[in-house]
Amino acid sequence: MKNIVLFASGSGSNVENIVQYFQNKPNVTIASVLTNKRDAKVLDRCNVLNISSLCFNKIAFQETDCVLDILKGINPDLIVLAGFLWKIPEKIIKAFPNKIINIHPALLPKYGGKGMYGNKVHKAVKDNSDIESGITIHYVNENYDEGAIIHQAKTKIHPEDEIDDIAAKVHALEYEHFPKIIEHLLLAQ
Repeated sequence: MKNIVLFASGSGSNVENIVQYFQNKPNVTIASVLTNKRDAKVLDRCNVLNISSLCFNKIAFQETDCVLDILKGINPDLIVLAGFLWKIPEKIIKAFPNKIINIHPALLPKYGGKGMYGNKVHKAVKDNSDIESGITIHYVNENYDEGAIIHQAKTKIHPEDEIDDIAAKVHALEYEHFPKIIEHLLLAQ
């Protein structure tokens, strides 16, 4: 049995997609969803999906071992950041080497780093008249969006595409590729 812990900060659409992907796969369990926002919509999705969830604050995450101890108790095979915006503390990275992955809504190294998420990324793509965008699934290290790249997928961007159009194309790639890459990584362990 493989255990996954998901981290999210927002609506949880990627979390829901991942949960649904693994629902009929008895060898994989979504052990819990952790979030740093009390009002995150992902919590509502977890209730509907009957998935354990936990909300924590910055002190529990960065200054104490609270979240680290929870993770050690679960002992996940993979920690998946699915729209989680805080930088992962080094102590968690060291405790779970090569077991923490993230998805970024651009083709890294373009448009990565602190503060580059969601529509901020899509606006940068539009402002720079890029002809393609996509997703990058990568390992998490001590720097934002600089871990080793696991997988990238691309989509064409047209000059008439608005930010919402770019976002929709990138979300479609996330939903298609993220669960499959997670499964591949779990099977490779």
